[in-house]
Parts: sequence; C-alpha cells; structure tokens
Amino acid sequence: MKTKSHAPTHVLLRYLSGVLFNRVLFSCAILVGLMEILALLEQTTPILQRHLGISGILTYAGMRLPFLMAGALPLSVLIGALVMLSQMTLASEMAILQASGLSMWGLYKRLLPATLLIGVMGVMLDDQVTPRSEQALAAWWNRTDPHPENGHAFWFHEGGRIGHVKYVADGGNMLSGLDLYTRTPDGMLQEALHADRADYTHAHGWQLRTIRRVQVDGDKTARLPVEDDTSWQTTLHPWDFIRLSAENPPLSSGTIIGMLRGRLPSDSSPGFLQAGLLERFLRPAAMMVLLLLAMPVIYIPPRTGTRSWVPVWCLGAGLLFIIAQGLLRAMGNAGLLPPPVATIPGLIIFTLGAVTALLRNEAK
Repeated sequence: MKTKSHAPTHVLLRYLSGVLFNRVLFSCAILVGLMEILALLEQTTPILQRHLGISGILTYAGMRLPFLMAGALPLSVLIGALVMLSQMTLASEMAILQASGLSMWGLYKRLLPATLLIGVMGVMLDDQVTPRSEQALAAWWNRTDPHPENGHAFWFHEGGRIGHVKYVADGGNMLSGLDLYTRTPDGMLQEALHADRADYTHAHGWQLRTIRRVQVDGDKTARLPVEDDTSWQTTLHPWDFIRLSAENPPLSSGTIIGMLRGRLPSDSSPGFLQAGLLERFLRPAAMMVLLLLAMPVIYIPPRTGTRSWVPVWCLGAGLLFIIAQGLLRAMGNAGLLPPPVATIPGLIIFTLGAVTALLRNEAK
C-alpha cells in the first residue's frame, strides 16, 4: 500500500519560510541601521568629548546593536510579511497557490513555524543578549565618564535594608554617598549608616570609607564614633549598581524572578516586573498576530497592482497594535492595570479583528 508523499508540502513550507526569513531580516537590517544612525547622531559628540575616538563610536554602536534589534523585530515581521505577501500576490504566485487548493488558512499555517521561530529568537535576544550588552554598555559609559558626580541618585532595597546611592563611578566599583537603613522584622528603623564612599575590589569585596552610624532602640538613639574603614557584607556586585543606576534597563527573566522573590535588589514595583516578564514570553504570540494582520494583502486584485490601499491599511493596523500594546504596558507599569490585563487583551482584540477581516474577504 502506497503512502501519500508530503514532499510538495515540505517544499512549499521551506520556500515560504525562506522567503519570509529573508524579508524580515532585510527589514530588520534597514530599521536597525536607521536607529543606529539616529543614536550615533545623538551620542557622537559626548563620545568624542571623552576622547574615545572612532573606537569609542564603534564600541557604542556594537554594544547598542542587540537592544535595537530586539526593538525592531516586531515591526520587521510586519513589514517583511507585507512585502512578501504583496510581491507574491502581484506576481500571481498567490493565485497559482489558491488554484492548486491552498486556502488562506493553509498559507497562514505554513508561515507560522518561521514566525514562531523568529518570535523565539526575539525572546532569547531580549532575555539573554540585550541585558548583558546593555549592562556592559552602561559600565563602559560610566567608566569613561569624566564627571560621574552628575549621575542621578537612586534608592534600592535588599532584604530588610533600604539603600540610597548618590552616584556610581568607575564602572560600578565606586559608590559615593552611600546610606543604608536597617529595619527590624516588623519594619521599624534599627540603624542608619552613612558612608562617604564605598570601593570594591575582587580581593576584599566592598570597603566603606568614613562611616557614621546612628542606632535606634525604641525611643532612644545613639550616635556611634566615626569609623575610618570597614567591610560591607552584601551580596551586591558592581554590575548590580550599574543596573540600578540605569533608567529602565532591560532585565533577564532570571533577574526579574530574583527581584520578585526578594533575592536581588530592585527599584521597580512588582507589577512592573510581572508585566515585563509576561510580555516577554508572549512575544511569539504577538508575532503571530502581526502575521495575521498582514494576511489581507493576499486579496489585492492583481490588476490593481501597487495602487491598492490594502497594504497601507494592514501596515496601519499593525502599527496600531504595536502602539496599543505599548500603551497597555505603560498602564501596567504604572500600576493602573494588572499585568495580565496589560498584555493579553490586546492580543485577543486584534486577533479577532484580523480574523473578521479575513473571513469577510474569504466570503466574497
């Protein structure tokens, strides 16, 4: 008994996946190149003022590349899918596939594996590569800063202690104006410590310089004599303070989970961290929605050609989806919406809208 061959299906799957990958990568390269140019136009003057030269410009551009790629990937999927499907429709390839029995949903299913793979690559890039590159960039930028005292102060909490740092220097190895407040298990202030600076060495860890302590026991306070030098027992490292000193740095899922469980210092609310974690792992689903929003271009009449407004409407719908997801995420970060409400409803609403548009076109 002969079995049915799936070779044609596999050939079509490989062809569609390869074309989609090429279009997405080409779109991503153009978008990243434009954003890189804009970033360098803003940062070239500070880099040259630090006497870092061409090597400094190239270092900045290389370290910034993963962050820009992660941000450009969703829009690249939308544009790449629109270009691919429009070209196939105008070249009558789509008409040939439909005449051979391939439905719109069959085409979508054959494009899904490549889309999901791009989404998983985006998750890995956003979760592992970008946090490391941005942290290395922040440490390099801080280390080469001739005026670190202009950096902004920040608060953090570590276990039962709350800390405040005036500014960070030497790539995170020096903290200026360190304040530590130790609390009792019921939240009452137990000790306040101020150090003029803290220095980190791999041999001795953190060393506090010129320490002033105030101990609190009920209604009584006692000011202890000034100490010249003492060690600081903490699990924090220089890269932790570089992360804390940056404004909304990208975080890996392991770091976010550590913050939520209280094992790592944090200056963000739990809602902010939960929304970021949920949005990251829903990235492949967002890519699926963007692909779905690009699908109506297969219904462009071939004789209409490039005069059709359908690609423009699809591009507008995709941009609206990206903007809506960003607005919902911002509301989740501000604590106005629970993390699931800030991430999931947008996916459902735009999926239903795209399916409705496709079914209406299919019924014509």
